[in-house]
Amino acid sequence: MEKSEKLNIYYQAEHHFREGICALRELALQTKSVEDYKWNIPVYTVNGKNVFGICRFKNHFGVWFYNGVFLKDSKKVLRNAQEGKTKAMRHWYFSSEKDIDREAVLAYMIESIENQEKELSIAPEKSSKELQVPSFLKQALAKDNTVKATFEALSPYKQKEFCEYIMEAKQEKTKARRLEKILPMIKKGIGLNDAYR
Repeated sequence: MEKSEKLNIYYQAEHHFREGICALRELALQTKSVEDYKWNIPVYTVNGKNVFGICRFKNHFGVWFYNGVFLKDSKKVLRNAQEGKTKAMRHWYFSSEKDIDREAVLAYMIESIENQEKELSIAPEKSSKELQVPSFLKQALAKDNTVKATFEALSPYKQKEFCEYIMEAKQEKTKARRLEKILPMIKKGIGLNDAYR
């Protein structure tokens, strides 16, 4: 399915916040951002970089500003979704279309684009911890040089996902079952959660 079709489905689907997200879209389309569709939501980009997204939930809808930490937030409306975890992203939530201050939302969107053009961003923290490969996986990699080479070629993030997947299992039989599941994925160079990205 084309991105334009996915966008149309997102904005036209029956939902109690449909009018609200469509109003936000009208504002977004007044900016010089490019409309895209990622992670099942509309995302607006500048030079290929994510600037803001329009999202809807059960109890609210709003705008996600990917580097919202740099916005002046004169209205004091931005929230950090996960204090202590989320460094840059900020959200502006609404519970009805009437709550949308169109002029202010457009100003925040334009400021976020300007900040992106200035390349203001927070670099993700690099983990200094060495990867802990569980013994189950170590033994399997030692038996097959092809799988070992493919595993080592994966990004550190994907390697970590596979290791944690094995380590999270409490019982040995679950670890063995999970290992059986991931070995073909590793062999093909597929990450554990690639299907969801």
